[in-house]
Amino acid sequence: MNNQILQSPMREKGFARLGDYAAIGEGRSVALIAPDGAIDWWCAPNLDSAPLFDRLLDPEIGGFFQIVPAAPFRTERAYRADSNVLETTFITAEGSVLLTESLNSTLAGRLPWSELARRVEGIEGHVELTLTLRFGTLAETCSPWRDCTEQGDVYHIADLMAMLRTSDAWHITQRDDERIAATLKTSPGSHALVALLVTEREPLAVPDLSAIDTRIETSHTAWCDWTRSLSYQGRYEKHVRRSALSLKFLWYSPTGALAAAATTSLPEGIGGEKNYDYRYAWVRDACLIIKSFVFLGALEDCKAAFSWLSKTIIRHGTALRACYTLEGDEVPAESYPPLRGYHHSQPVRIGNNARDQLQLSMYGDMLATADLFIQAGHILDLSTSRMLGELANHCADSWRQQDCGIWELPDQHHYTHSKMACWLALDRAVALAEAKHIEPTWLERWQRERDRISEWVEAHCWSESRQAYLFYPDSEDKLDAALALMHRYGNQVNPERMRATYRAIRQDLGHNSAMVYRYSGVEQEESTFIACSFWLVEALAALGDIPQAEQAMEEILDKLCQRGNVETFNEMFDVRTDEWRGNMPQGLSHLALICAAQSLTDHG
Repeated sequence: MNNQILQSPMREKGFARLGDYAAIGEGRSVALIAPDGAIDWWCAPNLDSAPLFDRLLDPEIGGFFQIVPAAPFRTERAYRADSNVLETTFITAEGSVLLTESLNSTLAGRLPWSELARRVEGIEGHVELTLTLRFGTLAETCSPWRDCTEQGDVYHIADLMAMLRTSDAWHITQRDDERIAATLKTSPGSHALVALLVTEREPLAVPDLSAIDTRIETSHTAWCDWTRSLSYQGRYEKHVRRSALSLKFLWYSPTGALAAAATTSLPEGIGGEKNYDYRYAWVRDACLIIKSFVFLGALEDCKAAFSWLSKTIIRHGTALRACYTLEGDEVPAESYPPLRGYHHSQPVRIGNNARDQLQLSMYGDMLATADLFIQAGHILDLSTSRMLGELANHCADSWRQQDCGIWELPDQHHYTHSKMACWLALDRAVALAEAKHIEPTWLERWQRERDRISEWVEAHCWSESRQAYLFYPDSEDKLDAALALMHRYGNQVNPERMRATYRAIRQDLGHNSAMVYRYSGVEQEESTFIACSFWLVEALAALGDIPQAEQAMEEILDKLCQRGNVETFNEMFDVRTDEWRGNMPQGLSHLALICAAQSLTDHG
């Protein structure tokens, strides 16, 4: 269990450091908590709902929910073992207090309302705590208002209804349309609770405080039961289990969809424009998370996610969109709410225009995931089997096109990664057809197109002078770290060229470090990409370079787990400042750790 100890947590211009946030969730939404006891982000009731708390993106007008000592303090915090229930200890000169936080569920699954529970227990001495709840205004598009009812005060925020329940020990000092304030004095053994209940366009249930308090422990038991059901027994088990729990935040239980991350618009570089909305399901990310679920032995999650992805593709057709909403609909086009953005990084985005891009690598993602799903002992239905054959045919027809690539770039090229991924798609289609999992009618055609792709890649994408596969043909010696995902291609087509490419990636994109940037030239506007760093470990191990893979794994973990991070990973890490960047919890970062550990286990 990782501890986080921060002396006098501070904010800069109202912003907490991204690497200092911890997450809680319940399979429907995720809240982010700063070390000063402030919940600065919570989209309720769903991951992709408008944020009820959004101080993360605008300290001046954003909503938040904070419990913090009135006196100077330091913080120690950790997740409970095998759980996503968070425990924070505030230590002051007068005493210490334990804050336990959970987005509650039941042993049977999530509640039909959102229940954010915060328990306060006195440990030593006497500590005065202050509570501040400021409802968000949905980027100034609504005005919260208070309704006094027989059951208590209800707050209306557009279509949301919210109620704050508190133990008698809390002394309410302010209660108006937009804000609630309260104080609490703890003593050794004292016990108090505060809970926020939220529904959207539905009646609001008002459970007893004792039931809410008990559900914190019920939620902990449910997390532990899930974690202990995992079959992974390989290397780096502690880190793998924590990453598994982080991926569970992104599993949207109402449908089985897998969100890429729980936030929007957290910058890849402070002050830059790469601030995207990741609260949707990308085909690529979902496939790779399913891959990690297979390694974990998370049968239910794996099946639900793969089924959702298959049904969504069948519904929309084999000309794949890059991403879909968590309900399986089209992602909305980008809009730009008038929020300041994290450290003034503009624009803030809702929606994602990558929905319209051509990304050929998705065919490889989907066919390889289906193959892995079957290898894990599962069985395809007829509709999914037919859909996979249609995907293979579409890939065979489309691989010659230029596309936007895995990095969703505005300029279309013949990206090497995309071509190799098309090779992978047809290679796996051939294997599935030969094993009678999909219709073998077009088997020989897939074989021929697969071989044409590898011939094209070897003729156009390899640079003899650079001794590496290039980002795309004639790209002036530029490299792409995403080729670490294509170690299967390297193993089967040209292992020596792929090994040489990985050496070049480490040298150029990592500056001889295990922490690598996504592609050549991008380091001026963003930070190292955590998933690429772990993917390189996976690839090196798969190609038999075990000592180098082990060394890289240790280096990455030493870098990411320093300064008490509770292993809620963002998308990127700035090695120059030791600051985290990008959206969080980032599915790619956590799944890549799991896949790297599995590869080291399999090949080490």
